[in-house]
Amino acid sequence: MLEPPHEIITVAEMYAADRFAAEQGVPTLSLMEYAGRAVTDEVLRLKPKPCPVAVLCGPGNNGGDGFVVARLLKARGWPVTVALLGERAHLKGDAAVNAGRWDGEIVPLAPDVLNDAEVVVDALYGAGLSRPLEGVARATVIALNASAADVVAVDVPSGLHGDLGRSLDGLCVAADVTVTFFRLKPAHVLMPGRIACGHVVLEQIGIPDAALEKIAPKIFVNGKRLWGRAYPKPEPLAHKYARGHAVVVSGPAHATGAARLAARGALRIGAGLVSVASPREAVEINAAHLTAIMVKPFEGSAGLADLLRDKRLNVVAIGPGCGVGEATKDLVAVALNKQCVLDADALTSFQGDPAYLFRKLHPGTVLTPHEGEFERLFPSLLTKSSNRIEAARAAAAEAGCVVLLKGPDTVVAVPDGRVSVATNAPPWLATAGSGDVLTGFILGLLAQHMEPFLAASAAVWMHGLAAMHFGPGLIAEDLPEQLPALLRRLYEEI
Repeated sequence: MLEPPHEIITVAEMYAADRFAAEQGVPTLSLMEYAGRAVTDEVLRLKPKPCPVAVLCGPGNNGGDGFVVARLLKARGWPVTVALLGERAHLKGDAAVNAGRWDGEIVPLAPDVLNDAEVVVDALYGAGLSRPLEGVARATVIALNASAADVVAVDVPSGLHGDLGRSLDGLCVAADVTVTFFRLKPAHVLMPGRIACGHVVLEQIGIPDAALEKIAPKIFVNGKRLWGRAYPKPEPLAHKYARGHAVVVSGPAHATGAARLAARGALRIGAGLVSVASPREAVEINAAHLTAIMVKPFEGSAGLADLLRDKRLNVVAIGPGCGVGEATKDLVAVALNKQCVLDADALTSFQGDPAYLFRKLHPGTVLTPHEGEFERLFPSLLTKSSNRIEAARAAAAEAGCVVLLKGPDTVVAVPDGRVSVATNAPPWLATAGSGDVLTGFILGLLAQHMEPFLAASAAVWMHGLAAMHFGPGLIAEDLPEQLPALLRRLYEEI
């Protein structure tokens, strides 16, 4: 039995969850106490034996969490220095209460409070910080990032905006561990924020899960909890035709490798049959390299239309190696009569008139642009959007289909507002042809009748997992070959 999907909530949604907890009678002081205990536990995991620790407290509730940590560590015999940004008399609410429970000295925040610290607890600012770091806070963070101390951040590293996934001016704390509460925020999964957070620990502090019913979040960490129940598994009485027949449209003779990579990806991930639709000039080279994958000749858009009239061919991928131009645009128009994955040249060919493409798209389509291709179809949308999540969501609404924005934090969005964000892609996945394999993975899951948003999300996750399983030195051809072992494990878990 899988756990519920792992939701990601915005800063505003987190505030709503806090309010909901208070309305349900959960004392806010208890939430702060549990948060401080969770951070303390991570400090103790990081350093089992007492050592000098500096707790940097800000003027809000994050600072209140810091006072709890300081009190709990001191009770365990740790030498604790508490440094406060601002005046103690200006603290309010629960932060003021916990400052009152601290029986040690409070020194003004300054870079020199870091001098002897082996561990620093960053409790300066939380996810809702709306301005760049400045003054003594800025100077202290610069010194902290230059120090050798281990850093445990509360909620998010100070200076990192919880929704944007980045700092407002390029400066934030570089944490080794970040402890956050209830649900992850966009900053914990989007680059470069994810790097600044270090290892992210999610803790439950007493906010009822029922808060999610009121919030109704639509952003999810990409993983089995999102799509596991929908993932297709071979049935004992099924046959290959029940698992779909996927078609990958090949480019000309000098550019056929990309289509074959996609085709092998589709076959390995479980499509019952896969064919490469090949221009006649490329039939010989495609046939020479393929065995379990069939080769089907065609000539131009009319020939592809004739080929796709076969209802058994239920999904099509087009773009890898096809070339940019009118001929590809004509082929795309034909391919869109089926469920379709559009990648690479199939996207760039519409750079001059993306609206023409959007009019032909349908909910069974998946677009898979990297940032350059995304800009060609959705000019300036990335720069106008607050983050990649909002850019992909807006693009999906405009295109009327699933949009998969590739990157180290690949985002999959659907017009109804659902979004998944992948966090499992290793850096060695950035290699020629890996995107073509991803196209094949998506195609193979669509062939098996998986819903497009979940198919695209599952394919992205399996793609990252395959790269991680292989390790450094990966090339695109290695990716499909990791799937047998990974699928065996997946089928046991879902």
